Amino acid sequence: MKKRIWTFITAALFFGGCAHMPEGAKAVTGFEKEKYLGKWYEIARLDFKYEKDLNNTTAEYTARDDGYIGVTNRGYNYIKKEWVKAVGKARFRGAETVGELEVSFFGPFYGAYNILALDKDYKYALIAGSSLKYLWILSREKSVPDEIKAQYLDLAKSLKYRTEDLIWVEHDK
Repeated sequence: MKKRIWTFITAALFFGGCAHMPEGAKAVTGFEKEKYLGKWYEIARLDFKYEKDLNNTTAEYTARDDGYIGVTNRGYNYIKKEWVKAVGKARFRGAETVGELEVSFFGPFYGAYNILALDKDYKYALIAGSSLKYLWILSREKSVPDEIKAQYLDLAKSLKYRTEDLIWVEHDK
């Protein structure tokens, strides 16, 4: 059950086209892995079956001894009234100074993950999967300032994401 819920990122990213990103979905440069590590709250997402009925969703990134980035995702299924968790790993698709990663939660299958926007303090991030069906807004806090929200929504709209379909995640636990 827990793996099924959290395979959403890998399945969505992998089946959405592997490393091919939507046109114009360029990753940030000057990326600093150490600053990106830590806990992020999912603020908004384009919903899909693997993340259905989840709120209070978070992702935690940690450095691993093997050079990969550890990924632990958590969320609360408010229908089943239970917490779910999945542990995976991420690696850079190229230079570590570019926010282009691939993530895996099962086996050798990886899915693309581009960091499209990131503030200078690494407090807010806009993340794209490998198609226009996958988009996330992340924050170090349970909310984002209106100006960041507007900036990220404008960028996503310019790339043809359907921002009107975003699910705004509740963080009440």
